[in-house]
Amino acid sequence: MKPRLLTALALSLMTAFATAAEPAAPISGIEIPNMDTSVRPQDDFFTYLNGSWLKTTDIPGDKSSWGTFAKLRDDTLPQLRGLIEKAAAEKAKTGTEAQKIADLYASFMDEDKLNQLGIRPLTGELNRIRALKDKKGLPILIAHLTQIGVTTPYGVYVRPDARESTKYAVYINQSGLGLPDRDYYLKKDDAKLASALAKYELHIGKILTLAGDRDAYANARKIVALETALAEVQWTKVENRDPVKRYNKMPIKQLAELAPGFDWGHALAATGVANKVDYVIVHQPSYLTGFNAVLEKTDLATWKSYFEWQLLREASPYLSKEFADAHFDFYSGVLTGVAVKPPRWKSAVALVESSLGEALGKLYVAEYFPPERKERMDALVKNLLAAYRNSIDGLDWMSPATKLEAQAKLAKFTPKIGYPSKWRDYSTLSIVRNDLLGNVLRAENYQHQRMIAKLGKPIDREEWSMTPQTVNAYYNSTMNEIVFPAAILQPPFFDVRADDAVNYGAIGSVIGHEIGHGFDDGGSQSDGDGNLRDWWTKEDRANFRAKADALVKQYDAYSPLPGYHVNGALTLGENIGDNSGTAIAYKAYKLSLAGKTAPVLDGFTGEQRFFMGWGQLWRVKMREQQQVVQVKTDPHAPGQFRVNGPVVNQSGFYEAFGVKPGDKLYVAPEQRVTIW
Repeated sequence: MKPRLLTALALSLMTAFATAAEPAAPISGIEIPNMDTSVRPQDDFFTYLNGSWLKTTDIPGDKSSWGTFAKLRDDTLPQLRGLIEKAAAEKAKTGTEAQKIADLYASFMDEDKLNQLGIRPLTGELNRIRALKDKKGLPILIAHLTQIGVTTPYGVYVRPDARESTKYAVYINQSGLGLPDRDYYLKKDDAKLASALAKYELHIGKILTLAGDRDAYANARKIVALETALAEVQWTKVENRDPVKRYNKMPIKQLAELAPGFDWGHALAATGVANKVDYVIVHQPSYLTGFNAVLEKTDLATWKSYFEWQLLREASPYLSKEFADAHFDFYSGVLTGVAVKPPRWKSAVALVESSLGEALGKLYVAEYFPPERKERMDALVKNLLAAYRNSIDGLDWMSPATKLEAQAKLAKFTPKIGYPSKWRDYSTLSIVRNDLLGNVLRAENYQHQRMIAKLGKPIDREEWSMTPQTVNAYYNSTMNEIVFPAAILQPPFFDVRADDAVNYGAIGSVIGHEIGHGFDDGGSQSDGDGNLRDWWTKEDRANFRAKADALVKQYDAYSPLPGYHVNGALTLGENIGDNSGTAIAYKAYKLSLAGKTAPVLDGFTGEQRFFMGWGQLWRVKMREQQQVVQVKTDPHAPGQFRVNGPVVNQSGFYEAFGVKPGDKLYVAPEQRVTIW
């Protein structure tokens, strides 16, 4: 039976790419001018593939990093701008999506109007905070600010219950910081983080001064002290990766035991969830207790200054030039190293995307995503799922009982390709041409109300968490779904002109990566129905953890900057995805050849071009400040390690490039990490 299965899968894989590769003489798909052949692929595969590009390419002034993702995203923006301007030219009727798209864009572009208004658009919200008489009013204030998208010490959101995925639940999550991670407040011995914290305090003082606070810099010191106290009781990003530890279901009344000084009844009622649920899921119970202590020891005046600051932080990009420039100077300049503001139209497009993303996406799909691309992607996803099925059957470290469970989960994967089958309804969102800040706050409130309205209703399995024009992809564990927006199905991810090898290495590995998230250290704790459930035998789980621990150790050793190492535990899920995705895609590519030898193109074999397709996908340069942010906050490893990290574990890479002992990328066979 096995040979027949392999033959059927191979034919399926061949068919998928045969329909995609229309040219009679396909190109290699390898970007030869970007390579640096003075570097041996056996020593540094990333630089071998991308070295000339790294030497000759400057990061654009308005970017914190530049590479394949950023360029493709930047190439998409003019397309979106054209769609917005076309909608504006139609002068659509009030209430239509075209009117809302056009007027939201126009409200952002009218900088003269914003400069005339100054801080006046925010007066009502600021007065709400300043009118607070005692701490008893904080729960209702926090609920209100949450609804308009302002950061508060905790967040409330709705999503499927992770242990009962057929119904929605309310989650409470730690929040409240204005810097990217708790380490910025707590790592006093890190000069870069300490400098950022000092400049953050000055930035708060500047913004408060612009808002009319006569004690702005004294209040800024108190705000930083308050946020530092919150940071001290927050869980780390590594701790937050464990879905079981983060699942703490409790009746609402139990919240009073965690934070007795806070009126949760009023807080949840004002948030809109009262009488809709009888329990909540708290991600970090100890944080709520810590927050309660900070609440008690911090005076009301400091809390008011803190909330005023968080409101101003959210609103600054949509106020007059002095506010917007100050916000840019710190959050883009200090934190990420960007010195040049992007053209205003790019920021306007970004606002339309964040507020009316699917309305704009509908236009994007109609103009830029032919139906045949979706058909090709559907076929590719099916092929990679088939390759996973075959690979699971062949695992030597997993028992038959766990393999059955893994296959059952894989069989229930739901692929979503290109765009939603049902578009989001924006009819209740009001957009007014001359009211930018009002538009922003109403859009945030629309999103909140839409989320709260899910409670008590069936799970919406047609919903998307990304827009079609997003250059990305994701796996959702509670839905057990893999989602690939339309915009990612372009070169260098997928090139219809190219030979199969580079496409398997690029989009094939990306598909494999997202499937792999269903079986990474977090995703593997959920079953095919999206419920947290341990479906492993103890021995199999121990085997898996040993492999994961080895991967953590491997990535811990990587350092993109002196003094900064990749956090192998933080990036473990993505590293498992890369490891599994490339391995499965390579198997799928080999099956597609059906025993034939791939053509040699541009001097490279098919096996070499597979890995080169993966390696050129992660081409990137990053400013030092942004690199620090990434290491501290991003669950993805830096680009060079997303290339070199997976290939050192792939036997096919060693065979393709003749990697031998003594080469810098050589790892002894018994030390290579192979999972799926």
